Amino acid sequence: MQLSKEEFLIQANAICKNTLMETLEIEMIDYGDDYLVARMPVTQKVHQPDGVLHGGATAALAESVGSFASHIFIDTEKLFVRGIEITANHLKSVKEGYVYAKATFLHKGRTTQLLDVRITDEADNLISICRLSTISLPKS
Repeated sequence: MQLSKEEFLIQANAICKNTLMETLEIEMIDYGDDYLVARMPVTQKVHQPDGVLHGGATAALAESVGSFASHIFIDTEKLFVRGIEITANHLKSVKEGYVYAKATFLHKGRTTQLLDVRITDEADNLISICRLSTISLPKS
């Protein structure tokens, strides 16, 4: 039985309870054949001391959505996913609202995956460009 998009997103967000994703209020909001989109509110909780979005929170958003994208496109009965490298180039600052992360596959191999994660604000301004490498490993 295939889940509807709405049912899938409800389940995806439910498994994020009691994790960093819940702490940062990251929410999966859309997906397609080769991408996943999440959003995160920009509040004081994710600010650096001068009142703008912390680059570490941005990187956590990028790694969360990218790793989750790799996770949903593998056989989770046999494999698990881990992030192995992330880079982030921060281009613009944000003080409030939401940021959106769209993870798109550049390479979807059996063992390693490479994702482009674009972080934008509510006006679709590019905030950060991230690259995430993940690895799929056999469950013991």
